Amino acid sequence: MTPATKVGISVHDSLMVADPGRRRRILDLVSDAGIDHVCVGDHISFHGGTGFDGLVAATSVLCTQDTLPVVVGIYLLGLRHPMLAARQLASISQLAPGRLVLGVGVAGEDRSEISNSGVDPATRGRRLDETLDLLRRLAGGEKVDHAGEFFTLAAASILPAQTPRVPIVIGGKGDVAVRRAAQYGDGWLGIFCSPRRFAQTRQQIAEAAAERGRDVPGWYGLSLWCGLDRDPGVARDLLAHELTSLYRLPYDKFQHVTPAGTPAQVAEWLAPFVGQAEHINLIPAASSPEAGIDYVAEVREHLLAS
Repeated sequence: MTPATKVGISVHDSLMVADPGRRRRILDLVSDAGIDHVCVGDHISFHGGTGFDGLVAATSVLCTQDTLPVVVGIYLLGLRHPMLAARQLASISQLAPGRLVLGVGVAGEDRSEISNSGVDPATRGRRLDETLDLLRRLAGGEKVDHAGEFFTLAAASILPAQTPRVPIVIGGKGDVAVRRAAQYGDGWLGIFCSPRRFAQTRQQIAEAAAERGRDVPGWYGLSLWCGLDRDPGVARDLLAHELTSLYRLPYDKFQHVTPAGTPAQVAEWLAPFVGQAEHINLIPAASSPEAGIDYVAEVREHLLAS
C-alpha cells in the first residue's frame, strides 16, 4: 500500500447510542487498532424512516475522541439549506479544525426521502450545484449576495470563517458526478465501483477540472461495503443481510462490487484500488462491531504489507 493510502471504518450504528462510555470504547478500539479515520453516513428518512444525521454523527466522533479524523460519506446536502449547512461546518471547524471531510450527494435510491424533505426530485441536482457554489463562498466569511433558482441571500455571512476550510468531495457516478467534482469539489468519493471505473472517473475529473482552469482535485476515496469473518460463507451471509435490509434489493445486485471473505481475501480484492483511491472507507458486515474493527485493522495491515 502506498504511504498516502488511508483506511477508515464505518461504525455509525455503534455511535448512535445513549451510552457515552460505549461510544468512547468503540472509538478507542478504532484508534488503538491503527485505523486511520472514521466514516459516517447520512439519511433523513430512508425506506420507511431509517436514518442518521451525518453531521451530528461526525460531531459525536470528533468530540468523543481527540485525534481520529471523520469522513462523512455521503451527506445529502441537496436536501439542506446552504446557510444551515455552512453554519454547521463552521461550528465543527471551531470544535475540531482540520479533522472533517464532507462527502456530498444528491440522494436518489428512495425518492420519497427527497420529496418528504420538501425538494422536487427532478431538481435535486441543480439544487445541489447551487448549494455547493454558495458553500464555497460562505466558507471564507465573505458577505454573499445571491439570487438563484432555489435560494436568495442578501449580505449573508457565516462567521467565524472555517479555519481551515472543510474539504468537500463529491459522491456519485457518471458524467454528472465528474462535472460536479471538477467544478465544485475538492475530490471524489466513489461507491459500488470497479477498479477500472474508479480509475477512469478519476482521470475524467482531472481532465474536466483542467478544462475549467481549476486545480485538479486532490482527494479520491472509495466507500466499500464488505463482509468479514474467518469463515467466508458467514461473511457473505452477513453482508447479504445488511445490504438487502438497507437497500431493499437482492444481494446479487451488489456482489460484484462488494467483497466478502476473510481479511486477507478482502484486502486482495481491494489491491487494484491502491494507487487510485488514497482514502478507503470500509463498511463492514461482521458478527459484532468489535469484530468488524479487528477485521478492518487486519485488512489495513495486509494492504500495508502489499
